[in-house]
Amino acid sequence: MSMFSIRTSTPRDRDSIRLVEEHAFGQPAEAGLVDALVTGGDAVVELVAEEEGSVVGHILFSRLHVDNGRQRFAAVALAPLAVEPAFHGTGIGGALIREAHLRLKTAGETLSVVVGDPAYYGRFGYQRERARRFESAFQGDAMQALAWGDAPAAGTLVYAAAFGAL
Repeated sequence: MSMFSIRTSTPRDRDSIRLVEEHAFGQPAEAGLVDALVTGGDAVVELVAEEEGSVVGHILFSRLHVDNGRQRFAAVALAPLAVEPAFHGTGIGGALIREAHLRLKTAGETLSVVVGDPAYYGRFGYQRERARRFESAFQGDAMQALAWGDAPAAGTLVYAAAFGAL
């Protein structure tokens, strides 16, 4: 059984986060995205899961905007979520999502979007139906949204510039 703790990431975690991302995804693209989002000042909530002093999980929510032609609303994008492969199935990913959601709601955020497995993210309240009316370069069956309050239901999703490199 995994005995992990969750905390806000710090600058000294950068190398460990990069390794977790690369191990989890089997490539450097997501690690590069994390670096670009953090460097660009677009990170809203970034957490790590730590076990015995080692980072074994990571989650990042970055600033996203919803533009409906009249107004621009602040929202967040969950990307990426990564857990070291040896720790898959231990609950670390879910714990990172739940803790980040608590922090986001406390901070007044009202909308989160994710592109990922609907069966997995649906367990945390994300819904495909909630995202259908958004326009996005990432729109598709994996696009899902979760609203905590008075959030826009339609508009164009404007991601941080770092997503343009994907």
